[in-house]
This record gives sequence, C-alpha cells and structure tokens, in this order.
Amino acid sequence: MCVTELEFAVIDLETTGWSPGAAGITEMAAVRVRGGQRMGEFASLVNPGIPVPPGIEDLTGICDQMLATAPRLPAVLPGLLNFADGCVLVAHNAPFDVGFLQAACAECGLAWPRFTVLDTVTLARQLMDPDEIPDCKLGTLAQFFRARTPPSHRALADARATADVLGWLIRRLAHRGIQTLDQLRAWPAVVA
Repeated sequence: MCVTELEFAVIDLETTGWSPGAAGITEMAAVRVRGGQRMGEFASLVNPGIPVPPGIEDLTGICDQMLATAPRLPAVLPGLLNFADGCVLVAHNAPFDVGFLQAACAECGLAWPRFTVLDTVTLARQLMDPDEIPDCKLGTLAQFFRARTPPSHRALADARATADVLGWLIRRLAHRGIQTLDQLRAWPAVVA
C-alpha cells in the first residue's frame, strides 16, 4: 500500500520520568492522519498515582493538582489503543513512547496490539541534510517545516507537531522513490 494512503496514529506521551519501570504516564495524545489530513484527535491527562517531580513539572507544566481528578491508566489506555487501531503508530523517538505504552498494557493486563511503528527521529536523520538543520529534535524540525502547532512538551501539541513533520518527511520519501511501507521497512531502524 502506498504510504500516502496509510492511516497513521501519531502519538505522544508525557511522563513523570524517563523509564517505564520507575515512572508513570501523566498525559497521552494521538492525532490520526491520512494523506496529510487530520482525521481525529485523542487526548487525556492520566493520574499516574505518583507525584510529578519538580523538574518534570517545570518542563511540561503538568502538576499533581492537575492530575488529582484525572482518570487512572486503565480508564484511558483502551481508548488510545482503540483510537489507533488499524494505523501505523508514529512517534518522535518512538522507543520512548512505545516502551511506556507496552509497559502500560502489561500493567493493565492488555495485549500489546503489535503495531507497525514508525520513528520520525530516525526517519528525519535519514532524510534531512545536515546543512539544513543542526539536529533532529522535534522543535527544530517543527520550526524548519513550519508546523501548524509548535511543540510544547504537552502531549497533544507535540503529537500535532509530529504529524505535521511526518507529512513533510513523507513528501521527501516520495522524492527518493520510497512510496510503500515495504520500501520504507528496508531502511534501518525507521520501521519496527
């Protein structure tokens, strides 16, 4: 199937730390896109059951008070998985987000849906000329491609920015003759 015909669920998570074993999810969001068009959005705060460290609060703006009445993970995760069903899962630094989602599924007793996963960091490293940008951070790419939503370390804004970056990266793939998911799978570490 042609990449432009695929549906992508572009996800982003905010967490209390960097490791799924020691941290919890505080916010999750996804933007469903097809052919560059946004088809829908999913977003929810998540009460992780543990305090948000001050450094993470400074980074994301998410505090314990905001999460006090938020639903717990078992109430939110099935909705995200249902929203992304049938899509290629996309994230900027996908191993981070997918690692947390897989751990969340295990915690909730849910089977991991075994998504095809596309990492926009790795894809950008393959497609961007080093003379164009200094790095492949989401903020750098979003600014370069003039994303409609700037990333802000909040899940929905970052998912929207990643979706815009994905659209531009898909255009660059087409210029290189990469038009199917099978062709893209041949690139190392881009698709899992």
